[in-house]
Order: sequence, then structure tokens, then C-alpha cells
Amino acid sequence: MIRKSLIVAAIAAMSLAASACNTVRGMADDLKSAADAVDEET
Repeated sequence: MIRKSLIVAAIAAMSLAASACNTVRGMADDLKSAADAVDEET
């Protein structure tokens, strides 16, 4: 029972880490596109 709980907790942690990575990557892409837009205007 404890082993199952640890496996579920590990899978949940990996899922959160993967989604956080995608969120940060998406935010970086948004910032890059905003910076590009500013460069085009100047």
C-alpha cells in the first residue's frame, strides 16, 4: 500500500514538473514575440 502511494506521488510530481516546464517555455516564447514586436516598431 505504501509503495503504491509512493508511485502515485512520484507520477504526480513528474506531471507537475513537466507542466511547469511547458508553462515556462510558453512564457519565454511569449516574451520573445513581444520583444520582437518592440524591435520591429523601433
